Amino acid sequence: MITIIRNARPWGGALADVIMNDGAITAIAPAGPDPAPGGGTVVDGRGRILLPSFCDVHVHLDSSRIGLPFRPHTGSPGVWNMMQNDRRNWRDAEVSMTERTTTTLGRMIANGTTRVRSYAQVDVDCGLERLDAVIAAREAHADRADVLIMAFPQAGLLRESGTPAVLEDAVRAGADLVGGIDPCALDRDPVRHLDIVFGLAERYGVGVDIHLHEPDQLALFSTELIMERTRALDLRGRVTISHGYGLAALPEPTLRELLETFRELDVAWATVAPARTPLPLVTLAEHGIRVGLGEDGQRDYWSPYGNCDMLDRTWQLAFTNGFRPDRLIEHCAAVATVGGRSVIDPSVRLASVDDRPGVAVGDPADLVLVPGDTVTAAIMDRGPDRTVLHRGVVVADHGELIPDGAA
Repeated sequence: MITIIRNARPWGGALADVIMNDGAITAIAPAGPDPAPGGGTVVDGRGRILLPSFCDVHVHLDSSRIGLPFRPHTGSPGVWNMMQNDRRNWRDAEVSMTERTTTTLGRMIANGTTRVRSYAQVDVDCGLERLDAVIAAREAHADRADVLIMAFPQAGLLRESGTPAVLEDAVRAGADLVGGIDPCALDRDPVRHLDIVFGLAERYGVGVDIHLHEPDQLALFSTELIMERTRALDLRGRVTISHGYGLAALPEPTLRELLETFRELDVAWATVAPARTPLPLVTLAEHGIRVGLGEDGQRDYWSPYGNCDMLDRTWQLAFTNGFRPDRLIEHCAAVATVGGRSVIDPSVRLASVDDRPGVAVGDPADLVLVPGDTVTAAIMDRGPDRTVLHRGVVVADHGELIPDGAA
């Protein structure tokens, strides 16, 4: 199926016509009156900027109240306390968990996200109920987005009897990655915690994603243990550190030495653009570290923040890093798009801070048109006039999903 985007500006450049077939970009030519003789579906770019679609590599689809009435925040500080607050409330929401995950994913797609890595909480309290809801959301939007699921022991692995068995059940049920969280600070037994996580990864051939909220030296210790297991099991390119802002607080010589190990073992990093201790994006780019962006929770029982808009989170990434030059702000867009793809697929790379890939012949036809004079202006203004394509098919326009079969 041929699709032609007319009069668009790839990465804010000159007007062009972009031709797609079989889910990939097949040709790019200067804008003209007839970009593809013989017909095809034509999308009017109207001079908008054409970017790779967004890739959210750190989102909790099962932790969302998007579309529901706003409620006051009732959590108290600390991972365990916040998790308990979530437990007390998530079953009492106005609609089912499946409806919440499906609605949230749909809004993400409508705003321009077509690749997602979502966590699904699994523990002795919820069993696989939340995993099943994330799977249902993936199936509901299978023609609009590609979704990977991470089985995530939000409550830790060792504080409640039976959790490792539930985590293994989740991997058996189809989770694409196995997760861990704060091996020292939460479970207080990093060796046993990581042995369970990496043991499941080895046994079932899945990737690993570790939530790391720990402070600097503790985060460093946990990361060194993660690296040991990555090397021992030869899981190069299959391990991700999420958050890890404690590592960003390390002295620069220590951090740079650690990043050499990241590079050697091709360990990726996922950030949600935290307000404090942002990741040093330029330094990570200099070391060739794969970095992606995510939205975390969405107006949930953990936090009132989150709106399903990765362009908004791109602005936050630039803002929290204090970026002002256009090239650095545009780099945030590269991280939010192709950077996320690189976390999922290690064969994809951002070559440098100035690399703007993803809209060239041979690239996947997962694209988003956004309004703006420049890419930086698009990030600053975050206008709603967007058209979203997945595998060369329009799946959303101006904030609304296209019904299946109607594109």
